Amino acid sequence: MNDVKLALQPNEVADYRDGLILDAAQRASRYLKGVRERRVAPTPEAVAGLDGLKGEMPDGETAADVVLEMLDAFGSPATVANAGGRYFGFVNGGATPAAMAANVLATAWDQNTALRVMSPAATVLEDTALRWIRDLLGLPPGSGGSFVSGATMATFTCLAAARQALLAAQGWDVESLGLFGAPPVQVIVSEEVHIAVKKALGLLGLGRDRVLTVPTDSQGRLRVDSIPKITGPTILSIQAGNVNSGSFDPAKDICAAVPREHTWVHVDGTFGLWAACSPEYARLLEGFSDADSWATDGHKWLNLPYDCGILFVRNAEALHRAMSLEAAYLQAGTEREPMQWGPEMSRRARGVEAWAGLKSLGRAGLAAMIERTCRLAKRFADVLQAAGYEILNDVVINQVLVSFGSDTLTRCVIEAVQRDGTCWCGGTVWHGRYAMRISVCSWVTDEHDVDLSLAAFIRIAREGKEEAKFASPIDARP
Repeated sequence: MNDVKLALQPNEVADYRDGLILDAAQRASRYLKGVRERRVAPTPEAVAGLDGLKGEMPDGETAADVVLEMLDAFGSPATVANAGGRYFGFVNGGATPAAMAANVLATAWDQNTALRVMSPAATVLEDTALRWIRDLLGLPPGSGGSFVSGATMATFTCLAAARQALLAAQGWDVESLGLFGAPPVQVIVSEEVHIAVKKALGLLGLGRDRVLTVPTDSQGRLRVDSIPKITGPTILSIQAGNVNSGSFDPAKDICAAVPREHTWVHVDGTFGLWAACSPEYARLLEGFSDADSWATDGHKWLNLPYDCGILFVRNAEALHRAMSLEAAYLQAGTEREPMQWGPEMSRRARGVEAWAGLKSLGRAGLAAMIERTCRLAKRFADVLQAAGYEILNDVVINQVLVSFGSDTLTRCVIEAVQRDGTCWCGGTVWHGRYAMRISVCSWVTDEHDVDLSLAAFIRIAREGKEEAKFASPIDARP
């Protein structure tokens, strides 16, 4: 066997690595300095340039500085400018400066946050960040929590705890025995349930299609009077922030209407839970603290780097039982061990940037960020409505749904906006109507970004309407 020469010898590490980190920092700085002036979506030519990163795995070495240069040359132009302030798609936030810098430092630390002994620093930062977030969201002080990859895994973890608690109350140890022969658990969701909840139900063996679906009102809020009679172990999933309309289910009435002794109320609060941080919008969260579990994202409205999901469970013991495991080599201590509270064992130190982002913003800064994005969303709605376009939802927080006329015209406007590059918005279907969905989530976004985007929307919509005069009417609507 031939020896393979290492690209770098141990005694060369310090100087070479320092130079590489400085090079990466300079490239990142150049990227961020220009990100607000560039197109939001990459050009077709930039996407085609990604071919430079394809090919077969090389047999020999490639110097690290060359690798970095290739990433920057071919990768940077083909990114979506999520950090630039005019990305309004998929409820994506940006990364605040402190959180982004902490992410870089945490990468250099390269900590495994499975056990406290593996990283006392990362574990203490995680514990502290979770405590801060639990307090900001107004959740019960004794709730158990964890960081995971995103709201899908946060929901999975919460519902695993629900499954554990509900079946344990029936004398069934689901972690040991599985679901074969287990007592049935009923699941109730609204017709506006997010697909992340259904994905979690499928992963847990509770079934995506065996749920009972409750109708909603015109804003997507679950109708309390339509909740079926609950007689046995039941999971009821409600929403804080509908992914389209931004609406909130009437949590207080829901929690009062169901038998709590065998009903686990779960909150899908991917972004809407953060409204609790604002004195102006906290009223929307009335009753949500009465639930049993809560799932949210840090990489949306909190503006932490990807990836970051956060969850809390009122019955901390149920969460611990669902997630914990033992092995002789794990050396668990008497304090909280992160891997015993979530599905991952080896896990990156997400709590580092969460702590940094929260520490930097403080309560006042976080409230101001939430309120500013809501105010800008309302500006989008007001100007578009004044220009003659239809706003399809009550703009309660940061979500706006707009129709530019017929479904065909609206779809064409969205596609043209995405090609134009001034900003980026996606489409959705709301109550049978095709709509543009505008999600204002980034700390970077300001009035100038909104005004530039509005000008592009109105220009493109008017051009599209003029062109439509000469086309065959497909689904013309007055």
